[in-house]
Formats: sequence, C-alpha cells, structure tokens
Amino acid sequence: MSGHDARSGELSTRRIMGDLAIALVFFTRLPLPHFDLPGKTLGGALWAAPLVGVAVAIAGGAAYTLSHAIGINEGVAAAIALAITMLFTGCLHEDGLADTADAFGGGRTIARKLEIMRDSRIGTYGASALAMSVLLRWTSLASLPGGASAVCALIAAHTASRGALALFVQRTPYARADGLAASVGSVSNTVLLASLCLGALPLLLLGIGPAIILALIIGATFLCLRSLFIRQIGGITGDTLGAAQQAIEICMLIAAAAILG
Repeated sequence: MSGHDARSGELSTRRIMGDLAIALVFFTRLPLPHFDLPGKTLGGALWAAPLVGVAVAIAGGAAYTLSHAIGINEGVAAAIALAITMLFTGCLHEDGLADTADAFGGGRTIARKLEIMRDSRIGTYGASALAMSVLLRWTSLASLPGGASAVCALIAAHTASRGALALFVQRTPYARADGLAASVGSVSNTVLLASLCLGALPLLLLGIGPAIILALIIGATFLCLRSLFIRQIGGITGDTLGAAQQAIEICMLIAAAAILG
C-alpha cells in the first residue's frame, strides 16, 4: 500500500469514527468524553444515526431477554425494555414529540406554533401524545411472542426510525432559519443513501415479506408526516424530527406485532 493510500484509509477511518462520535453524543445520553471534531456537522453524520438505533435496541433487547429469562412475563419485560431505551436516549425523541403535539394542537398560527415549540413546559396535548406513545409501544412489544422476535422488532423499529431522519432533513424545508434542525446542515445524497440502507437492513430480521411491508409503511409515514409538517409550520424543526422518529418507531412495532404476534 502506498503512503497516499495509507493516509486516505486513515482519513476515512477517522471520518467514520468522527461521525459515529457525533451521532452518539447527539442521540444518546451516554457519559461520553468531549470530542473535538472541527468541521463536522450532524448533517454529515446522520448516516450513523441507524447505528445508534442498533445500540439503543440492543440495550432494550438485552433488558427484555434478561427479564424474560428470569421468569418475568412479557408485559413487564416490555416495560423494562422500553424504560431502558428511554434512559439510553434521555427521552430526546419523546421530548420532540411532546413539543410538536403541544404546538400543533395549541397554536393557531405558524408563529405561535413555533413559539410553543420553544417552551419547555408540557401541555395537555404533549402529555397525551407521550402517554399514547408509551402505551402503543409497550402494548405492541408485549404482544409479541417473546424471545428473538421481540428483540428483532426492537432493532428494526429503532434502526429504521432513525434511518429515515436524513430523508426528512434533505427533502423537507426548515421551518425557521435558526434552531436545532437548521444547525444540522445539509445532507448529501451519499449520506442519505447510507442512512436509508443501514436503516432498512435490520427489517430483514423479520423476513423478506415483512421487510417489504414495513418499508412501504415507512414510506407512507414519511409522506404523511412531511405533508403535515409543511402544512402546520412550513417545514421541520428539531422537535418535529423527534416526533417523526417516534411515529415511525410506533408504526414499526405495531406492524411487527400484527405480523409476528
């Protein structure tokens, strides 16, 4: 290998590790060290979001498997797994869902909805959305036959829901010039393709037929949510991205329960 090839390989490895570090720092609440990554943006690292989803799902799946192994029933095991995933992420996406529900439900104008999104307090719409999110995910996971099917469903749901985030960022305008979403930066076609592929691969854990069905559900959910976000506030914000992740995760778990249950 020539010196140029060695340097290129080193740069590629460093770039991959840097993107993974950005994704882990942003999407989880793990006690990670400070990373000095000049020139890096979340938009360029979004391809790694599905890998974070795998880590989150494995943590939840391990909790589910251990709980089930010591005799805890599926309902309680599912609740424990869900709690672990929420602890892993610091309820980042749940917070976005609550803020989005409060804004869309309580605001009459775009300006008012964006103002509500910046308010850290949770209102009735947000609390209801959170309750429904937890309830739907818990009952779907608890209804699975247990064992490998539940773990595979968790991996598919968490990975696919994060793999779609790059699609929202690239194909939807920002609702405002400032804020979290606007600071993400651009998403290249390469990043988008990698994100979609990594997000879709775990769907095959459930079988080819179910994977095709789930992929179609993700596409339909994306189109519906994109239309909703544009109609409500003119585009996306960081909160709506969190809401999108939650919506797709919920749809994946419900579909998995229907197919495998």
